[in-house]
Amino acid sequence: MTEDEDYLDKSPSAARMGKAAEYLVAASCILATGGELNVSTSLVDDEGVDLVFHRRGSSATLAVQVKARMSTTSVVQKGMCVANVRSQTFQPRADLDMLFIAVDVEKGAVMTAWLVPSPVFAGMVKEPNSRGLYRFSASMKAESKDRWSPYRLTAAELPKRIMSRLSELDRTGA
Repeated sequence: MTEDEDYLDKSPSAARMGKAAEYLVAASCILATGGELNVSTSLVDDEGVDLVFHRRGSSATLAVQVKARMSTTSVVQKGMCVANVRSQTFQPRADLDMLFIAVDVEKGAVMTAWLVPSPVFAGMVKEPNSRGLYRFSASMKAESKDRWSPYRLTAAELPKRIMSRLSELDRTGA
């Protein structure tokens, strides 16, 4: 079992850290858009949705599954973000995006993010492995041209991209 595969098994505080990262994303997006974005959270995460974004004055919503990795892990320290998505809860649809983030624990800030529409993610990942997991592995380096680089964002770009995704959903009626 690799470090990224048993991330939640290794640390009793991992779930707490993951939840904190979700709230970090939610708060920073609300603040960066001057309150234009609002965010709802799930009481129970059994459908793979952690955050639901909506824009003031619009009916479009964007569901987001967040996969956070901390700067204290060796993988992030090597400049990579690696995460797994459970096939049991992953159901691609137009209004669901996958958000992979690396979090600087000391600063309490998003280092790098990837916002990938779930249908795109489904098309780019292979079949789930024997444990029923889809694997995401991307370089955090700005100059990297890996297959996930078109979706890589800085912390400042993330709220703008979410607003853009909501505008797309508004136009398509999804």
